Amino acid sequence: MISNRRLVLSGLGLAGLAGCAPRLPLSAGFARPTLAPLRMDVDRLTHITVCLRPFRATGPRIEVETIGDKRVVHNYGHGGSGWSLSWGSAALAARLALADGQRDIAVIGCGAIGLTSAITLQRAGARVTIHARERLAYTRSARATGTWSPDSRIADADAVSPQFPALWEAMARASYAAHRTYVGLPGEPVSWSDRYVLLEAPGPRPPRAEGDIHFAEYGRQLYDIVPRSRALTRAENPFPIDNVRLSTSMQFNVAALGERLMADFLQEGGRIETADFQSPADFSRLKEPVVVNCTGYGARALMRDESIIPVRGQIAWLAPQPEVRYGIFYRQVTVLPRPDGIVVQYVGESDMYGMGITDETPDRAEAERSIRTIANLFPA
Repeated sequence: MISNRRLVLSGLGLAGLAGCAPRLPLSAGFARPTLAPLRMDVDRLTHITVCLRPFRATGPRIEVETIGDKRVVHNYGHGGSGWSLSWGSAALAARLALADGQRDIAVIGCGAIGLTSAITLQRAGARVTIHARERLAYTRSARATGTWSPDSRIADADAVSPQFPALWEAMARASYAAHRTYVGLPGEPVSWSDRYVLLEAPGPRPPRAEGDIHFAEYGRQLYDIVPRSRALTRAENPFPIDNVRLSTSMQFNVAALGERLMADFLQEGGRIETADFQSPADFSRLKEPVVVNCTGYGARALMRDESIIPVRGQIAWLAPQPEVRYGIFYRQVTVLPRPDGIVVQYVGESDMYGMGITDETPDRAEAERSIRTIANLFPA
């Protein structure tokens, strides 16, 4: 799940705005497209989900630690970029896990990072067992918005090491290439979609408030491989807002992608065992000598790692509309049509929205306000 307008303005990923549309022509003078209207009616609300994303000021923790008789490789703390950076992060963790020649490896966690780490290890010749309390459908990864957002709350630009930007770029490029291999597969686990960003008052972003985190923004490092956004002319603009930008971005159909990853892991000889870990001392009961810790936000409690800051994000789900093939960002609300429902998410005025909040109780009032905000664009 993503936050505010910073990605919108950068032209990369367009925070949280994804659909499944064919790319619209961008030639000058292109006629205004006819878009299927979104049915923004609170009576179509099916459920509300809340997720806590694991932000770390210094970026994801990808390093080795010895705990008891186990060699533990940590791979967690990706903020709002878990799905987007999953394959690149997995490659780094797998390299560390295999460095001492061991081939029997335990992976803790069955979310996006756990599954991609396990598959990457398998394909490098390891025998892998995933140990997890929950399967993917019940993890926080399953509550993600589902858009390519590799630098969404990935780190504090003032806290990272000088090497981190290059490390991030390597992870992002590797992940982007891996995700592209799922485009066009049955169920559309990964696809491309158009997103419209509606700005009533475009212009420079206001300065950060005193005390706000200086979130790292690295999107420009990928401008040679990702589509860019552009402003629409009035003749091209299908909305009653003068300032509209259009971009094309990668989207994850989390349910279909997760199913594919689970199937790949099992078909390639992997095993999943139900397990619950209360402290690192519990790693001792695993038979594997190497453990890859992919517990995401759960690592805050498991590892007593208070460098992880929770970031609350909520999604209101409306019944699916297969005819809608585009996403929207308007008045700090993002809309993402997915096969499993229409994602509606209020992302706040800044990236600080939701920071430090651990409450996962759904807020119905916020959900209804967000739905009604978008409804104003589609009068009956």
